[in-house]
Amino acid sequence: MKLLRRLALQSFRFGLLIAVAWMLRAHQIHLRVSGLHPVSVAEVSAFLPDAAYLQDDPGERAGVFIHNAGGAQIGYAVRTAPVSDSIIGYRGWTDSLVVFDPALRVLGVRIRSSQDTRDHVGDVTGDPYYLKTWNSKPWDEVARTTPEDAGIEGVSGSTMTSLAVAEGIQRRLLSSIDAMAAAPPPLRIHARDIGLAAIILGGIVLAFSGTHGRPWLRAGFQILVLVYVGFINGDLLAQSLFIGWAQNGIPGQMAPGLTLMLAAALLVPWATGKPLYCQHLCPHGAAQELIHRAAPRSWRWKIRADVDRGLRWLAPGLLAVVLISSFMLLPIDLADLEPFDAYILRSAGWATIIIAIAGLILAVFIPMGYCRYGCPTGALLTFLRAHGTHDRFSARDIAALLLTLLAALLKWNYHALHDAFLTG
Repeated sequence: MKLLRRLALQSFRFGLLIAVAWMLRAHQIHLRVSGLHPVSVAEVSAFLPDAAYLQDDPGERAGVFIHNAGGAQIGYAVRTAPVSDSIIGYRGWTDSLVVFDPALRVLGVRIRSSQDTRDHVGDVTGDPYYLKTWNSKPWDEVARTTPEDAGIEGVSGSTMTSLAVAEGIQRRLLSSIDAMAAAPPPLRIHARDIGLAAIILGGIVLAFSGTHGRPWLRAGFQILVLVYVGFINGDLLAQSLFIGWAQNGIPGQMAPGLTLMLAAALLVPWATGKPLYCQHLCPHGAAQELIHRAAPRSWRWKIRADVDRGLRWLAPGLLAVVLISSFMLLPIDLADLEPFDAYILRSAGWATIIIAIAGLILAVFIPMGYCRYGCPTGALLTFLRAHGTHDRFSARDIAALLLTLLAALLKWNYHALHDAFLTG
């Protein structure tokens, strides 16, 4: 029974992580497909009256599948923005909607919005023939035929606007064909990946064997981690990395060593309870521990229990900031919330440098003070870690569940929240 309870609890925790990652990915796809003004059922119903709901296409076509009430796909639609944003008609861009049948033949075109003058747009939409120019033509034909090749001359009196619409449609469809034709990057294993894999293996060995009675071994390995992983490789786990990979996919072919680091950091503590990354592979953790051991014992602070409990909510609070910023696209650089970019000296910002220095100074007085109170990445990894036979559903699980619910709120109410708080 205890084993089943532990498995259920660990599955629940990992399930929350997967749920948040899935929501981040789905949200990113939705914004790529729909932007701030998603295609609606009402728009496509003019061409497909049986349309009941739309589903984002995560593929390179980056449109929406159109389904009827029974769930069958009855069509497909794309908007030309943002590809068409750089195509200027009389005075501005035009975003058009192109609706296809299931075989990807054009059913119809309509203008969604435009920066051109109302009269020019009205001439285009009022022309009885122009927007039917592409009807019945397949995706590839429209994409590979320029307006000049197709003999499209535009609407009299609004030639520039109508030709911009045609150019936007052609470029938008061609961009998807080019994206689908692009070959995936090959697997690239460099010396830095091999070195990082060796460090990870060494960390795993130390996590299971321990260094009791051999302080020189732990200190030596920490110096190696600090120098190689931190200053030479710069391959540190951070919230900016987690969010970016959740949104865009894990670049296993381009960064196999860092991918292995992430997998080990998540799975080893989850399956075995061994705190691999935070105790053995994190350069900032290694630096804090080395500084603390060198500092006089008389300098250490004793933190009151109530203050300790309050400070432990700082890291979950930062995780909430990370989620809000990521879903709402706030102008916050996630790297500025943690110290890890400070080890990449050529690109470190002042905020991350200040946090790094403050954390190292704090280590003089409080053992692993930054790790204990202020590290959102450490809080995430600690949450996933198994804690033996006495592990129970606790405050950290409640906090994680609340963060997951926050992610769901932000994902499914994004447009309403954006309009209410970010557009005034």
